[in-house]
Amino acid sequence: MSEPHPERPAPLREGKRTFLQKLAEFIHPGPDSTDELIETLADAEDNHIIGAESRAMLEGVIRMAEMSAGDVMVAAPRMDRLNIDSPFDELLRQVIDTAHSRFPVFEGEAENIIGILMAKDLLTLQRAPTHSIRALLRPAVFIPESKGLNDLLRDFRGNRNHLAIVIDEFGRVAGLVTIEDVLEQIVGEIEDEFDVAEVEGDIFGMADRTCRVSGATPLERVEEAFTVKLAELEPDDHFDTIGGLIAHAMGHVPKRGERHTLAGLDFTVLHTKGGAVKWFRVSPVVKTPAP
Repeated sequence: MSEPHPERPAPLREGKRTFLQKLAEFIHPGPDSTDELIETLADAEDNHIIGAESRAMLEGVIRMAEMSAGDVMVAAPRMDRLNIDSPFDELLRQVIDTAHSRFPVFEGEAENIIGILMAKDLLTLQRAPTHSIRALLRPAVFIPESKGLNDLLRDFRGNRNHLAIVIDEFGRVAGLVTIEDVLEQIVGEIEDEFDVAEVEGDIFGMADRTCRVSGATPLERVEEAFTVKLAELEPDDHFDTIGGLIAHAMGHVPKRGERHTLAGLDFTVLHTKGGAVKWFRVSPVVKTPAP
């Protein structure tokens, strides 16, 4: 009686590599550095394995692993802080002008940050002025400049705090970082409530009789709205937007809070992003009567 045929080996389970696969990996090893990995992603995009947006996001994740809070923070001179001793009307005006949802609050010196105020919590004070703003403060989170963005994002997700104060090696306030600053390293610029589509007509009247003007508003639109002549002020240079004209007139990239007078109008920088002015507050220059 003959022996039965030997059983065929079971097929390789998914995940096991064949000899040819091992040989191919030996001949073409995987990336050994971040740059090589990013080049591999670019090749995958060229070969239509992944899309352009997916490639950009994966590259952002890879690069973020090497970044720290100090790389993406808003530097201390550009921080918008609230003084706890300021009157309610002044606090409300600053919150409206800067249009943030969270603010560091200091007492005495600007370095002495005692908590974080949510803009929406000011409604509580408006309804009940006898309440103390101090009772509305939330604990401030302090982190070193060297804290990795991966760890910071994990902390933001875990403790539900979306803003942290960055401290330098000497214990001074170096800046602040938000969860938006971190996520933008992955998904690119995140539009917020003041990043509306910048088309002609980005001029909005405010309750205090000033106007909020987008930095991308064409000069012709501004001239028409305020009955002024702007293009003639710089005849040798051509500017399409009010943001470009103001930056040229000031001689540097404007920073939040800076003011400039042009053609009888007072321009105050409200919001900047990516090195450009997103919003100005514009009002006619108040002339002091001659004695």
